[in-house]
Amino acid sequence: MATNLNFENVAPPRAAWRSDQQFFVTMNIVCSVLVVFGFAQFALRGFVDPMRAPWWVHVHGLAMLAWLGLNVFQAQLAHGGSIAQHRRLGKIGFALAMGIALLGAFTGIMAVVRGTMPPFFAPGYFLALTNLGMVIFAGLIVAAVKLRRDTEWHRRLMLVALIFILEPALGRILPMPLLQPYAQWWELAFQLLFLAIAMGHDQRHRGAIHPAFWLGAVVLIGFHGLVFGLSHLPPWVAMAESLRT
Repeated sequence: MATNLNFENVAPPRAAWRSDQQFFVTMNIVCSVLVVFGFAQFALRGFVDPMRAPWWVHVHGLAMLAWLGLNVFQAQLAHGGSIAQHRRLGKIGFALAMGIALLGAFTGIMAVVRGTMPPFFAPGYFLALTNLGMVIFAGLIVAAVKLRRDTEWHRRLMLVALIFILEPALGRILPMPLLQPYAQWWELAFQLLFLAIAMGHDQRHRGAIHPAFWLGAVVLIGFHGLVFGLSHLPPWVAMAESLRT
């Protein structure tokens, strides 16, 4: 499947815009539902007690729910052609995303400090996973906002960011203890599957895969590789262990 770097030259006729954008609406809904399901079933199965979770966990969760809901609504606004309203609400979405990144990193650190991280994760791995993950998530959102006037880059980077944060949901859906020591690579495989679906849509609908999706593949693979490497780095492991009370 070839990449067409001059993607604007293969843009679909205006009549095909709605069916093209409908794909992004559908992907936003499916990914958002998967994230909510992952965390909800984890709590319902008794692996976490929401009533005993600290306030920052609840704020982080509420911010994530708000962002996911707004993200779906934003995709629907674009589908309906309400671009002006889409851009106005984008400022709220950006603020929520930055709040999620900051709270997510803090929540990861505090989970190590309080000993409430999943038992199948070593402190060094979990700290790298949560903190590096939030940095990359924020970076994807910033890049998408910077390119907001380039619709093809913007909506694809937003989708890549959403696929990226499937990781914590997949970590709660997949049988992680049974998949060790290859659990993170199973997560990556599922994330790449979602990305491959998006690439397939580009190939069928436009005859070329947009560079944003190739960038997304590099980001996903690079992230998991960096987490794996960092979690085995002695100074990082020692620092994570020192956080434990």
